[in-house]
Amino acid sequence: MSTVAFILLYGLSYGLVLCLIALGLVITMGLMHVINLGHGAFAAMGGYLAISLMQQQGWPYALAVPAAVMAVAAFGVLAERLLYVRLYKRSHLDQVLVTIGFNFVVIAIITMLFGPNIVRMELPAYLRGNIDLGIREFELYRVVASGICIVIIGALWWVFERTSTGARLRAAVDNRGMAQAMGMNVPLLFAATFALGCGLAALGGILAAPMLPMEPMWPMKYLVLMLVIVALAGHGQVTASVAVAIIVGVVETAGRYLFPQFGAFFIYLLLIGLMVWRPNGLLVRRQTI
Repeated sequence: MSTVAFILLYGLSYGLVLCLIALGLVITMGLMHVINLGHGAFAAMGGYLAISLMQQQGWPYALAVPAAVMAVAAFGVLAERLLYVRLYKRSHLDQVLVTIGFNFVVIAIITMLFGPNIVRMELPAYLRGNIDLGIREFELYRVVASGICIVIIGALWWVFERTSTGARLRAAVDNRGMAQAMGMNVPLLFAATFALGCGLAALGGILAAPMLPMEPMWPMKYLVLMLVIVALAGHGQVTASVAVAIIVGVVETAGRYLFPQFGAFFIYLLLIGLMVWRPNGLLVRRQTI
């Protein structure tokens, strides 16, 4: 029971953080129809910037985190206006090549500024230690990080599923000309949505830093997991993204804990199985002929 509790708790916290990062990609790929393989770079920027503010500038954790998120979101607006706006009408191959190139540019800059080694985040004293959950003791930080993820994911689901914001974004993507004719400021809507995706990636990168230490190849190393979540969730599906991310987190935790010699084998096995079973998304009903 102790092993099962360990796998479930660690897998749940890991999956929720992965979900927060991947939701930014769900927004840009699922709702905006942009294949943004540079998404991991924004997550790494958030993690590195928060660490830099804490370790080099002496900022407290509670101030460094929102400052890093806002800085990355602001950079996302700049990147969207200067780079990504030119990709909206380009082919998928062009989008893949440019955004992968963006990833490698960011990796080179990170290596130049922080070096090639792993950089760890030092948590404040009030986030260290364990808490008794009844079934076993668990890291306090993971409990706090999971709570933050749940609140933000719930807020995103409400905004995109229960307000006019999500409907406006989908309308702008499906028929930009008609949306503009109805008075929507489509460029502003796209820039704000892209900034939101970048901010989510940055916050996810910061929350993941104590679990997945920052290193220059971080944007590429964890990009596969983000793409797995997006692919299995279906286009723009927030609820499915949560379910898939938790499954991915539990499966990877169980695989690495019980069969460490197999590495990420079980994640790819899960991907193949679910893509065959639910090719359009985990919660999308299969069409019968």
